[in-house]
Amino acid sequence: MPIDGELSRNQLQTVAMTAIYDMLTYVSMGSSVDVEAIVSGLFDGKPYSECDYFVKACLIMAIKEHDSLISMLNGYMNHWTFDRLNRVEQAILLLSCVHYLYVDPSVAKGVVIDIAIKLAKTYLNDKDYRFVNAILDKALPAR
Repeated sequence: MPIDGELSRNQLQTVAMTAIYDMLTYVSMGSSVDVEAIVSGLFDGKPYSECDYFVKACLIMAIKEHDSLISMLNGYMNHWTFDRLNRVEQAILLLSCVHYLYVDPSVAKGVVIDIAIKLAKTYLNDKDYRFVNAILDKALPAR
């Protein structure tokens, strides 16, 4: 998903989700995650230092908090587990959590959930957005 030029916030959400998806792919293969390569690749090879802060911050926090976020999310999945979800759904959930909990403390819970629903409606099966909505509504604390 190479990109060029200035991106809207919605486009940056998609890029951040893609970066987290790539990270999850590396993790599933037992490989080390090359943050700079992932981010630079998503920005058409632009030097990492010139890439968008939001995307970098989301990816770094998803790596740093990976295990604790999965544990938290698993606590809200009845008869289901994070590892049983498809990787896109995992990326959307992790993006939402890091955005809300670590990257932008001023963002409203409803905004984060709306973004996740839009991503789910775009990249997942028809009704998967309901699952994403329900998990995030329970997992993300009110402020």
